[in-house]
Formats: sequence, C-alpha cells, structure tokens
Amino acid sequence: MNPVNLTLVVVLGVVSIVLVAAFSERLNVAAPLSLVVAGIGLSFLPGVPHPEVEPELILAGVLPPLLYSAAVNMPVVDFRRNIRPITGLAVLLVVGTTLGAGWLFHELIPDIGWPAAFALGAVISPTDAVAATSVGRRLGLPPRLLTVLEGEGLVNDASALVLLRSAVAAVAGSVSVWGIVGEFVFAVVVAVGIGLLVGIVNVRVRALLGNAVLNTAISFVVPFIAFLPAEEAGASGVLAVVVAGLVTGHLAPRHLRATDRLAEAVNWRTAAFLLESAMFLLMGLSVKTLIDEVHDDGSSVWRALGIGLAASALVIVARIVFVGPLVGGLYREQRKAARFKPRLETTQAVLRGDESNPAVTERLDKASPRRVAHFRKRLDRAAADVEFRLTETLGWRGGVVLGWAGMRGAITLAAAQTLPQDTPDRALLVLIAYVVATTTLLVQGMTLPAVIRAARVPSEDPGRLRREYVRLTTELADAATSLLDDPGLEDPGNGPFGDRVVDRVRSDVRVPPASPGDRPAPEQIEQYLRLRLRVLTEQSERLQHARSSGAYSSEALSRAQTALDVEMARLEQLADRPIS
Repeated sequence: MNPVNLTLVVVLGVVSIVLVAAFSERLNVAAPLSLVVAGIGLSFLPGVPHPEVEPELILAGVLPPLLYSAAVNMPVVDFRRNIRPITGLAVLLVVGTTLGAGWLFHELIPDIGWPAAFALGAVISPTDAVAATSVGRRLGLPPRLLTVLEGEGLVNDASALVLLRSAVAAVAGSVSVWGIVGEFVFAVVVAVGIGLLVGIVNVRVRALLGNAVLNTAISFVVPFIAFLPAEEAGASGVLAVVVAGLVTGHLAPRHLRATDRLAEAVNWRTAAFLLESAMFLLMGLSVKTLIDEVHDDGSSVWRALGIGLAASALVIVARIVFVGPLVGGLYREQRKAARFKPRLETTQAVLRGDESNPAVTERLDKASPRRVAHFRKRLDRAAADVEFRLTETLGWRGGVVLGWAGMRGAITLAAAQTLPQDTPDRALLVLIAYVVATTTLLVQGMTLPAVIRAARVPSEDPGRLRREYVRLTTELADAATSLLDDPGLEDPGNGPFGDRVVDRVRSDVRVPPASPGDRPAPEQIEQYLRLRLRVLTEQSERLQHARSSGAYSSEALSRAQTALDVEMARLEQLADRPIS
C-alpha cells in the first residue's frame, strides 16, 4: 500500500471511529459493539480496503500501551483488595477454559492434535473487559464489580499468552507438563520484578524533567521499556507492563507535577480510545478475509461456525459455573471479616487509650515508637480492609453480572493469527476463534444491560459518596490549616509570609469556602503563589496518606486528587511565568 492510500485509510479509520462512537452514545450502545458491527458490514462492501495488520504488531505494539493505560488508572489498593477474585478469574479460569476448550476442539477436530487444540483453547480463554466496563459504568455498576472486571482484563491476557506460548512449543514436542508450570512461574516472577523496576525508575526519571510535553513523550515508551526486556528474558511482557503501570499510577502523585499528570492523562485517554476502537473496527473488517482464507484452504465455513458456536457456549457456561464458588468464597471472606472486626476495634481502642488490655499494653511499652507507629498504620489499614469487605460486597446479584460479562475481543483474534503457519487446518482454527470472539462480544455485550437491570445490582450510593468526599476534603483543609497556623511558617530566603498573603490562602482552603480576604498587593503575588503551592503540596501529602490507609473509597480519593491537581497545575503555570 503506497503512502497516499495508507494515509487515506488512517484518516477514514479515525473519522469512522469518531462517528460510530458518537452515534453509539446517542443509541446508548457500547462503542466496541457498534464498531464490530460496522466493520463486519463494511468488510462485504466492494471497494472498501481491508488492511492487513500483522498479529505481532497488535500483541507487541498495541496491547502494551492499552494495558499500561488501564493499569495506571487502577488504584493499587483496589487491586490488592480484590486480588483473590482477580487471580481466580484471570489465572484459574483461564487455565480451566484452556483445558476444557482444548478437549472440545480435539473431540471435534481430532486431526489437529492435542497441542494445537490447547493452543486454540488458550486463544479463546482471555476476556476483553472494555465492552463490559463501558456498559457497566453507564448503568452504574458498583465500583468493586468494575474493579474486578478491569483487573481481570489486565492479568488474563498474560496468563493466556503464556499458555499459548507453551502450547505452540508443544506442537514441536519440546515441552512437558512440569515445563509448562515452571515456565509459568518463571514468567510471572521475572515479569513482576521487571515491572516494579521500570515503574519506579520511570517515575523517578520523569520527575526530573519538569516539562509536560517531554514527560508525556517519555510515558508513551514506558510500556515498551517494560515489555521488551521481559519478552527477551522469556517472561510475560504484558504482565510486566501491567505491574509498571500499577507502580507508576501509585507513585505519580508523590513525584510528578500536577501539570504533567493532567497532560499525560488526557493524551493517554485519547491514545487508548483510538487504539481500542481501531482494534474492534479491524476485528469486524477482517471477517471477509477470514472467510476467503477458509474457502481457499478447502475447509467449510459452516463447520467453523458450528464449532465456534459450541466453543462460545462452553466458555460462557464455564465462566458462570466458576463464578458461583467464587462469589461463595467472597461471602465466606465477608463473614470472616465480621468476626474479626470486634478484635480490631478493641486493639484500636487500646492504642487510643480508650480501653486497657495488660497484655497489649505491656507489648507496646517494650516496643520502640517507630514500631508502634508502624503497628498502628498496619492496624488502621487492616480495619479499612475489613470495612471494605463488609460494605463493598458483590453478592449473588453481582455474581450474575460477573458471570455474564465474559466477552472476548480483538486480542483473541490477534492471538489466533500467531498460530504457526504449518498448524493443521490453521485457517479453520483462526475463523473458529473469530466466531467465538464475535459471538460472545455481540450476544453477551448486547444483552448485558438487560442482565444488569434484571439482576438489580445495587448502584453506588451518591449520598454516601458525597458524605465521604466532604469528610476527606475537610481532612485536607485541616492539614492546610495546621500548616498555616504554624508559628514557624516562613518563606525560605524571604522571611515570614505577609499577613494578607496568609489570610488570602487561608480563605482559599476553607470548607465551605469563606468570603475571600483582601487580595495580596502586586509585590506579594509571588509570595502568595509559593505559599498556596506549599499548602496544596501539604494537602497532597495528606491525601497520599489517606490513600495508603484505605480509609476512603477510590472514587472519593480520585475526585479530591483531581481537584488538587487542577488547582496545582493552574498555579504551577503561573509560577513558571514572570510576574510583571
């Protein structure tokens, strides 16, 4: 394809994506579903280009930034609190689906052999959370359910691709069962180590730049900096990307400027939207090409359709069956938390001095103040986790939605295209994977809103969120007031702050806002900016402490962080300009 035609295809693709997304909002339909349907329709029109994208480009060029973008916005506390259901869905269910689907494919297509059957099972095992979460957010699903779906989508690609790699190696007869287990453990451990290192170095290095454009430019290559070394080491590149994103999102508020974070967030949302949408559009456009390849290979399209529908039923039923015990385990976890809560409250009361317990008091007297502070912090975090398990429950209603939200997506099709060219009936297998991805995406995606309404999943209580947000902002205002009331407060190198400057800043941080004080004189504006930024920094540090304690929901923390970032970014821009 010459450069002019390539440019035309890209322009038409972006325009089509925007138009379909805008139209989907009016129809109240998830954009990924509309893009797939539009792509399928366009693929049969004469004259419409069918761009051929190498599957390795999607898995190594598109998947890392998409996972990184999602991981950066995933609160580490939420991921940690939901690690059991996420691990269950993203690892155990993926392994079980791979084995079950592999058996089905071997029974229906015995000529392909067990390794190729399991390879195709690994291809159709990971879910795509984009469509499910877009529908869920629009219909007001509770935050914990959305977190589980997003967390599953972050991790299950890594599990499936590791299994696919092992199954492809088994086609050549070069792997054993214990070899697969060892490779899986190695892939996880090394990927986590690389992801941690890249995430920490990423934040530290970008904190030195002080330029939003340069900062965002560096952030665009971070996913590949994590992905490539992990893949070269034989580990899971996508898991390394996820870990790097989680670490970056957790550390960024402490080290990166608000201006940099806001600019990066907007740019990444735009990039992720275009990449996700392009993948779903390409998924639809590829149907005609896949059908032609099956015809050229001498296979039957109807056979592929039948096997694909059978595999779709298997993956749907397997997920529903798996979610039942998963929700039961969460219920047992909730009952355990209810039994543990009184003990926690008693210990906290002893630490506050409200109650006495000779055994606990004696141990505290022997401990150093640092160890006592560390123990208090861990206790507060444990109490917040217990409260989370008691209030943020899934229940059988959430389990119904979780069981039905198992749509596959474009990653399934891209992974299928990576099957070796000498795989028996390769064209047939790729089309089967496409049928599974399209069937689950359209059938479950189209009916998910009805399932959510029928299950009557309780949505987030806006009143509770509002009260929690007020409580959090009041705590941040108290932190600012404590700083301003400090008798030793000074402007480094310039002596004490002027009274009018302090009064003006004090009026800016009151909750609810008080009447503004006198405006600082022109010569005091720079001093006002320095003090206001210092106060906002103090509030940001208090917010990070509140985040690590787990005492507030991620929604309240995110709103407060955004409010601080917007104000800090505005003042940072003013502080960077000379004041005349």
